[in-house]
Amino acid sequence: MSMTKETVADFALTRRRLLGFGLAFVGASALNIVPGFRLLASAQAAVPEAAQKIADHFSSVKTMSGEFVQFGPKGEQTGGKFFLERPGKIRFNYEGPSNFQVVSDGNSVVILNRKLKTSDLYPLSKTPLKLLLDTRIDLSGELVQSVKQEDDLTTIQLADKSVFGNSKITMMFDPNSYELRQWTITDAQGKDTTVMIFNVKQGVNFAADTFAIDYRANRELNSRQSQK
Repeated sequence: MSMTKETVADFALTRRRLLGFGLAFVGASALNIVPGFRLLASAQAAVPEAAQKIADHFSSVKTMSGEFVQFGPKGEQTGGKFFLERPGKIRFNYEGPSNFQVVSDGNSVVILNRKLKTSDLYPLSKTPLKLLLDTRIDLSGELVQSVKQEDDLTTIQLADKSVFGNSKITMMFDPNSYELRQWTITDAQGKDTTVMIFNVKQGVNFAADTFAIDYRANRELNSRQSQK
């Protein structure tokens, strides 16, 4: 998937927007009126075999890197580079003066804002990113909210209300190459953040500290912030 960055403008990211990690900002209601789409609710119909094959292919990709463009709930745009290693590890380096960085080490997700000197830490298991980064994306259970199929796009929506409330993650794949095109995370307030990826490379090797989180620095930084 190719894309230029000429349309990407820097903006002041908030921690809430970053936590969204939004996906395609086309909602389920919009998709239902697009000709050619079929909506399959997991509680009412079996997940198509083709959809599970796509999910299995994506799960089999253990490492990848590339560039991304992120669209916020109000249409805000930013971009940068990402790195992924399954299971559980991902890193986003955002461009722009805010110098944001988001890192998951397989256990926790940290959101760093070096400009504001903030560092927010969350359990990976409590975020929809866990579903994206699992060892295997199993579509046979109750996690599947819907599967939408079209000739040039397969959309799979997952959610686990018992773990991260009403947040959902929607993944969009090329049904021919099985490649992930983008994902959207819908937060509990129903706000979407979409991440589109391009210039993707698979089977890459990373430095040992690529997904490292400095927990001591996180504690010290938050301690100083709380004393202000």
